Amino acid sequence: MGNWRRSSYSGEGDGNNCVEIATSSTHVAVRDSKAPAYGTLSLPTEAFRTFVRAVKGVETEL
Repeated sequence: MGNWRRSSYSGEGDGNNCVEIATSSTHVAVRDSKAPAYGTLSLPTEAFRTFVRAVKGVETEL
């Protein structure tokens, strides 16, 4: 995986109220910025894109 980076929507204060992502050529990994040692969720890139579209409310065909 590549380097971890925080969401641009981290919020005010210390910016720890968000998730971090890391990417590779085939997967996107997600972790909690407040507890990075607790584990990660790794998804194929296209599945992550579908997830983000769903969270944003963009209609997708499954």
